[in-house]
Amino acid sequence: MPTLPKTFITPEEYLEIERKAEFRSEYYRGEMFAMAGGTEAHTLLVMNTSTVLVRLRGGPCRVYSHDMRVQVSATGLYTYPDLVAGCAERKFLDERRDTLLNPVLIIEVLSNSTEAYDRGQKFAQYRTLESLQEYVLIAQDRVEVEVYRRQAGGQWLLITANRPEDSITLESVSCSLVLSDIYADVEIPAESRAGA
Repeated sequence: MPTLPKTFITPEEYLEIERKAEFRSEYYRGEMFAMAGGTEAHTLLVMNTSTVLVRLRGGPCRVYSHDMRVQVSATGLYTYPDLVAGCAERKFLDERRDTLLNPVLIIEVLSNSTEAYDRGQKFAQYRTLESLQEYVLIAQDRVEVEVYRRQAGGQWLLITANRPEDSITLESVSCSLVLSDIYADVEIPAESRAGA
């Protein structure tokens, strides 16, 4: 049985479709990819983290939910991080202000289906953003937060925390996160707790 050729769409066509769509899709190399819904743990982790970051209100940084699209200009990726922050002179693709071009902080909550992509190809693309200072990965099946912080010379430093009493400082937005706040009400599987 012959397969139908994939339809290539331009970034402009993607944005036109996406801005009218009921559901969000990412875009890369001429293709749109529908985004799956999150689990209870995923949703709680995003909400808990955004609640902690709300203290940035009134300062030079803005924190945006998963509805703020980010364009990685160097690679052509359009994506929706779980949380993203822009500071000072935030730049947007156009007057719609729905596509951030210069994030300083990107936070992703890992899932079984996205972990390899978030750690690998997606992070490789995010690293091409000159503005990006920190990339945070939050596990949902165990208490673990990883912060990748850009260093001089383009190197990235990994900082990991994995106990509820640990805290992580996000230098890009001058804020600290206590893991017990991030993981409040999140049910960690017993086998993950036992191995800790």
